[in-house]
Amino acid sequence: MNIILVSDSRKAPRSIDLRHSRQRLLALGALAGSVLALIALGVALSWLIYSPRDHALAEVRTLRAQLSAQRADLDSAQRDLNALAVKLGQLEAQSLRLGALGERLARAGKLDGGEFNFDTDPAIGGPEVPLQQVSALPQDIDRGLTALRLRFDAQQTQLGLLERLLLDRKVDAAAQPSGMPVANGFIDSYYGPRTDPFTGGREFHTGLDIDAPAGTPITSVARGIVSFAGVRNGYGNVVEVDHGNGYLTRYAHAEKLLVHVGEPVRVGQELALVGSTGRSTGPHVHFEVWYRGKVINPLAFVKARRRL
Repeated sequence: MNIILVSDSRKAPRSIDLRHSRQRLLALGALAGSVLALIALGVALSWLIYSPRDHALAEVRTLRAQLSAQRADLDSAQRDLNALAVKLGQLEAQSLRLGALGERLARAGKLDGGEFNFDTDPAIGGPEVPLQQVSALPQDIDRGLTALRLRFDAQQTQLGLLERLLLDRKVDAAAQPSGMPVANGFIDSYYGPRTDPFTGGREFHTGLDIDAPAGTPITSVARGIVSFAGVRNGYGNVVEVDHGNGYLTRYAHAEKLLVHVGEPVRVGQELALVGSTGRSTGPHVHFEVWYRGKVINPLAFVKARRRL
């Protein structure tokens, strides 16, 4: 068998006789060289088409696009937070204006401030009422909103009380809760969210804790009828007085009760003695004010001075 090779039309063709071993080796070598050349060409083309560098660049471009989208989301969230912070500042300014108005009305309604003592550790307590909501706001904004909410709540209660004092002169003053339930006491825990003194968690405090020495008389802040005198879970020894006008006052953690259910009481009458019964860290009275079945902030009431 002969193979004829034509390399140039002007030259005579060259023939390879495969019957000779030398010629067969030359033909196989040429064939193998051609195959290797084709493989090398394929590898080179694959490298050019599917280069790892190109893959890496494509991944980098994808990551950059994702980063840009996340940055846009972050910028939008930051703008929302900035707007919220501005709104918080505006609300605080409004609260200050309400506070100034409340001070003027307080002078007209003959309201006064309370007493405080920072020489001893506060004695606080009350039933555990866990908060139902967990805020997802930044801590500083969350604290500002919590403080502002409490301030508005106190101002709303105070202004409501002042409105009744100033606009309705015919209200029976003796049945209106006013003043502190203990003499020479001071408030060491306010109404609203606070850190639980036993668990360290967050709770909602439903009244005021007023520190006073054990055995100090607890007096009624308005005339009424004793509707409960006994033990309540978390409160210890409790006296509750119904004032007949939608108001009810509660005096808790007493050492000893001095009245019984159904007994009429006058303003300033002794109801119990200060103690540390129930869920309590020390001698004090836990004071609550309820209006039409709902507990409200008692701060404005303990600051009020009864009009004679």
